[in-house]
Amino acid sequence: MILFMKRVIEFVKKETILTIAWILAVVSMFFVPINESYMEYIDLRTLGILWSLMVIMEGLKREGLFEAIGSRMIEKTKNVFQLSFALVFLCFFSSMFITNDVALLTFVPFSIFILEACNRDELLIPIIAFQTIAANVGSMLTPVGNPQNIYLYSLSDMSVKEFIGLMFPYTIMTGILLFVCVLFLPGKKDKVEMECYHLKGSKRRCMVYALLFFVALFSVIKILPYYWLFILVFVTCIFMDSRAIFDIDYALLLTFIGFFIFTGNLGKIDTVTNALYEIMDGHEMVTGVLASQFISNVPAALLLSDFATDLTGLIVGVNVGGLGTLIASMASLISFKLLAHHRNEVKGKYFFVFTVLNIVYLGILCALYSVLR
Repeated sequence: MILFMKRVIEFVKKETILTIAWILAVVSMFFVPINESYMEYIDLRTLGILWSLMVIMEGLKREGLFEAIGSRMIEKTKNVFQLSFALVFLCFFSSMFITNDVALLTFVPFSIFILEACNRDELLIPIIAFQTIAANVGSMLTPVGNPQNIYLYSLSDMSVKEFIGLMFPYTIMTGILLFVCVLFLPGKKDKVEMECYHLKGSKRRCMVYALLFFVALFSVIKILPYYWLFILVFVTCIFMDSRAIFDIDYALLLTFIGFFIFTGNLGKIDTVTNALYEIMDGHEMVTGVLASQFISNVPAALLLSDFATDLTGLIVGVNVGGLGTLIASMASLISFKLLAHHRNEVKGKYFFVFTVLNIVYLGILCALYSVLR
């Protein structure tokens, strides 16, 4: 019994958001008994596209493509400023296409290794904090940059151009801020030497995954049905590299399903629905930012989308709301856990630096929204 409880506690600590999602889903079932309408709650299109992209990115990561590209870029650096710029903006630009989670999972361990190899330990905390911010804000530019964008874009009638146009001012502003911050890192003129890492996997498999990614984009922009994409990715990976299917984060997909059920049931409760409509009416951006600080921006997007009259405001809110607290974006927890695993003694200082930087960046982007609206 004690062993079982320890495992439960470990699971809850590891998958806190998943646990919360399903607790809320189960509680909501007492108010809305299970019936055939439950299947209507679940957005299969979002889940199908998200699963496909996760498998494709896992496959490319397993082949070592991202590390090979990153190391080739970093090989060209000659001093600390160039190295820092490359590490931060690798996350910024790559997250637009490979998602913020994958960018951080790939480049944070890579950066820790590179900085330790160069004896630049003093840069670990600021670089990883900036990388986390870069991944979260870079990913908000595109419909495929993060899970909430995949979901909200599928709900909207926006074109890709319109979506990018909506998020561009916030992304470019943060890009400029990141560049300025990197300029003030210590020892920027000190020389560094890098070793190049070659592709460890198969070029043929990388090409297949790249082709699947472009096919996925056609699904995102609603040209190709999501189920054809799902079938194509599943069949291809089963024969080519089945581990890419089994190694993805299924907890994220289960979290989506839990919140789909919870929010679907909320929509059936008149008093709750009326209250949320009243709270959200004209305040989608602010509500999205605040909700993200406490429950993370993906659940916030799922919870609030059914009650938003201004979907563009909610898109900005949950994306900008990925800044702030450590749990505002689940991707931020990834870099925190990776750093704590490698250098546990610095996690307290990292948490402080990360929080201060995020609050400053969040404040600036909220002010920008006030100017642009």
